[in-house]
Formats: sequence, structure tokens, C-alpha cells
Amino acid sequence: MRPDLFQSPDYYLLDELLSDEHKMVRDAARAWVKKEVSPIIEEYAQRAEFPKQIVKGLGEIGGFGPYIPVEYGGAGLDQISYGLIMQEIERGDSGVRSTSSVQSSLVMYPIWKYGNEEQRMKYLPKLATGEFIGCFGLTEPDYGSNPGGMVTNFKDMGDHYLLNGAKMWISNAPFADIAVVWAKNEEGRIHGLIVERGMEGFSTPETHNKWSLRASATGELIFDNVKVPKENLLPNKSGLGAPLGCLDSARYGIAWGAIGAAMDCYDTALRYSKERIQFDKPIGATQLQQKKLAEMITEITKAQLLTWRLGVLRNEGKATTAQISMAKRNNVDMALTIARDARQMLGGMGITGEYSIMRHMMNLESVVTYEGTHDIHLLITGMDVTGFPAFK
Repeated sequence: MRPDLFQSPDYYLLDELLSDEHKMVRDAARAWVKKEVSPIIEEYAQRAEFPKQIVKGLGEIGGFGPYIPVEYGGAGLDQISYGLIMQEIERGDSGVRSTSSVQSSLVMYPIWKYGNEEQRMKYLPKLATGEFIGCFGLTEPDYGSNPGGMVTNFKDMGDHYLLNGAKMWISNAPFADIAVVWAKNEEGRIHGLIVERGMEGFSTPETHNKWSLRASATGELIFDNVKVPKENLLPNKSGLGAPLGCLDSARYGIAWGAIGAAMDCYDTALRYSKERIQFDKPIGATQLQQKKLAEMITEITKAQLLTWRLGVLRNEGKATTAQISMAKRNNVDMALTIARDARQMLGGMGITGEYSIMRHMMNLESVVTYEGTHDIHLLITGMDVTGFPAFK
């Protein structure tokens, strides 16, 4: 494993827009990634295994629900702090950031926003420390971009609900302690239910043979006549808008996270360009390589400004779903382009595990698809500016 020499690019001095608390939170996450993630992540990705030993550390740096109020075990931080933590974790690995994002935005967020006080006190403190790991069940085998078509359902059996159906492509599923599952009641209305590990009829088979997010555990959620206690229904919001509200939070975190992956690829390529000698000079002294690096830092800077502004809007409660979609789509596409250009700069070395670039590139092929595909986010922007929904 090469030493983690990462230096964060800040071409437009964005640090001057951050508070001392923002920088302290970010620097703590960065130091943790350098110490706990970078030395081991290539090995775990190669053998397609999630490094469970880092879960406690993720909790300690605020990787689980940092914006959740202190009374529920969170750090009570703002949305920019949340974004910066996601940026630093994804700089290490998108799969690790996926674990953190799911726990924060897709499990803790709905329990906090849509749950009752008893549910918040029961689950959130343990989720914040990583004592509990959660997952989010929305996507189904036949319903991805159209989640409203889901067939997973539950029936009122008097003293409990009876849940049936299946979900797939679920991060954290193989080892999750709880799942926030979205299902239709007998009237066809979508509700969230908290399903716990050990409930009879609930199983989580793991998904194997992935070329992407190899250091993240992915699986299915199978519900075969699962008896769910009535107190496990999230009471304060129903309808498709409930899970989509969770996805807004998660997509916001992804917009920041993708910058981290892009920065790591850029930093690796920049350093390599100064060390690799061809035709008696560093390749960084050639026009074509400088073109690649100049375009990388330009796109990273644009994404940093876009996402910082989105964080301000989130803090003020003004950010729209469409604005979040734009940032998610732009930044992941930007990161993919940078990863591919950086890989070319390293030549054959770019495909090896000695460098992080190929792992980032493979990971980002999942990030560009999950929580709204690249094309769906384009259509969300198109609908927002024209008023016409093209995907219905």
C-alpha cells in the first residue's frame, strides 16, 4: 500500500467560506480516512468485503447522522458539515461513503423526521454510534426509477401488520440490524415500516460478483409473511414523498462525496505527472497532460462552488429537489470524467491496486446510477424548467 499523501485542491480558496467548525469537522474526517481507510481499502475491495472494523470510527467522526439533534445521539451539525464528512469519506472509498450515507440519510433521517418520539429514542442513539446498522428498502426487482410501482405490501392483521415482497440493490443489507422498508397498505398508500433482524420470514441474501462498490455489502430484502409490530410503522408521513424526501438528503451527500473521489483522482494524477519521466522530462511538462489536469481542477472547482451554495440553501431550508438533482448529476458525471482521464495519465499503472483511480472509477459507475440515474436527474431538471414531466 502506497502512503496516503493526499492534498486537497482548493483553487478558489473555498476554505475562506467555511467556518472554523466546518474545517475542524472536515480535517478530523480526513485524518481518520488517512489512518483507518486508505491503508486497508484496496485489500478489502480486491476481496469484495466490507471492513466492519471501521464502523465504530465512522460513528466517532460523525459519519452517522451528523445533523441529527444531540438529544437523539447525533452531533447537531449543519448541512455543510454533513457534506464535508461525505466528501472526505468518499475520498477514501465510495462504498464506505455509501454505508455512511444510507445510515444517515435513509435510515436515521426518516426515523427522525417521520417517526415518533419512542422510535427516535429507541433507534437513533444506537444508529449514531454504529451499534446498530440500518438499510433502506425502496428499489424492487421490477421498479427502480419508478418506485411508485412497488408491489411490496402489508396488511392489517389486527394486532400486527403482515409484510410481503422483496427489495434489491440494498446497501448494508447483509449485516443490517434494522431496515426502513417502504410498502403499500391495502389502499395502495406507501408507508415506512421498521423491520428488525430476527423477525420470522425476513432474510437478507448478499449480492455477489460485483465489479463496483466491492468494499460495500449489497444484498436483497426478502419478506415472507413477516409480522411487523404496529408500533414499527412510521406515523408522521406517508405517500411516495416520504421516501423521496430521504433521497433528497442522500443525493445531497452524494453531490459532496463525488467531489472527494474526483479530488483523490486528480491529486494522484498530478503527483504522478511530476514523477513520471518520459522523453527526458516529467509528463506533467507536456501540453496534453497539462490540458487534462487543467480541466480536472476547473471542473472540481465548479463542483465545489455548486455544492457549497447548495449547502447554504439546505441550511436555510430553501434547497429544492431539482437543485439537489442537478448537483448530484453534475458532480458524479464530473468525477467519472476525471477518474477516466486520470487513469489514462497513469497508463498501465492506472489499472492496478497500487493506485486508487481504477477503484474510484468502478465505484462511480454505481454512484452515477443509484439514488436516481444520470438520465432521470436530467429529466428532473428538464421538468423543473419546462413544467412538463417527460418520464410519465
